Amino acid sequence: MDEQKQEKKDNGFVRFVKAHRGAIIGISMGLLIGILLLTIGFFATLLLAICVGLGAFFGSKNRFKKKLYQVLDRILPDIFK
Repeated sequence: MDEQKQEKKDNGFVRFVKAHRGAIIGISMGLLIGILLLTIGFFATLLLAICVGLGAFFGSKNRFKKKLYQVLDRILPDIFK
């Protein structure tokens, strides 16, 4: 009987998280940015956000990855082998 109650609680929590995924991510990002602003300051946080954004953008582009590997292979051929 207790196992059924536990399963219902788990399913309710999982459903809640799935239904409010965007809000949970937004709150988490806001909290993280707020903590960074208080600890390292505005401009350091801004620079960090720009670097993370650029890294995510370029890291998700397959064409860019291939081109980067070709350039690195020409510049530093022996290091990456």
